[in-house]
Amino acid sequence: MSMKLEQLRSFEAIARVGHFTRAAEQLYLAQPSLSRQIAALEADLGVSLFHRGPSGATLTTAGELLLPIARRMLGDAETAREQMNELTGLRRGRIRLGAPPTLCVSLVADVLAAFRSAHPGVELHITEGGSRSLVDALNESALDLALVVTRGPDPAVHGTELIPLLTEELVVVSAAEMPWREEITLEELANIPQVAFNRSYELRMSTEAAFSARGLEPLIAVEGAEMDAVLRFVERGLGVAVVPAMVVIGRPGLRSARLVSPSLSRTVNLARRHDIAPSAATAAMQEFVFSTVDRLAAPGTELARLVTPTRRR
Repeated sequence: MSMKLEQLRSFEAIARVGHFTRAAEQLYLAQPSLSRQIAALEADLGVSLFHRGPSGATLTTAGELLLPIARRMLGDAETAREQMNELTGLRRGRIRLGAPPTLCVSLVADVLAAFRSAHPGVELHITEGGSRSLVDALNESALDLALVVTRGPDPAVHGTELIPLLTEELVVVSAAEMPWREEITLEELANIPQVAFNRSYELRMSTEAAFSARGLEPLIAVEGAEMDAVLRFVERGLGVAVVPAMVVIGRPGLRSARLVSPSLSRTVNLARRHDIAPSAATAAMQEFVFSTVDRLAAPGTELARLVTPTRRR
């Protein structure tokens, strides 16, 4: 049995108006086409659905049994069409976005606020983790998109497409009330008590590598904290910390100095699967990421001198 929606739609129209010609007019079909659809449906089911007469068409017993089923099937098809249209129109849907904690407290917060305002019906699911674990989750289809940090070639990104978004300087932050300066060298920083991240943070490992390359041993005041705790400890004056430049925006309790001789930076990338076509919601989220980066790094903004957009247009 291979009932088609067009056949059921024609059947329902004839049952409703009681006439083949009027049903064909309502459906904008030629009457011979409508008659062929009903004949094919009857042949497929092995029953007659209508008593045909000069005054019109009435349902047979089989037709009366089929009518509520046909209407239910047509209703389900319309519901499916409406729900697919809602997904395409971004009234519904889901986005699973991954990002490191250093981006969740800066870029991601801005992206999600803008996206949520434009598409409140789309569910947002956020996964925090290291860049390598996020790429693994993306390759396992546990994420739709990820924001990841790289510093040169990274074997963990195989199987994904990376779109470089921006190059971001690392800065040294202190409590707002502490005397501070515009720039600080790595040698000077090594002698200032620091609040150090947990060793699971790639940021901690890259900063230690920079100290080690200069033969320096940093002075650690507090060790093993997560991002929110590091920022809170610094605000309370327990020490300074090396953080990405974007983290400082919107935090009046912190002040920052550029790290020089050498400067340290990282590249923020949008990671996506190159073998899977993005959903409408995923494609829209990508555009919100791009536009947010452009806005944050626009000339004249607080971050303009510390963040350089790198996405090819």
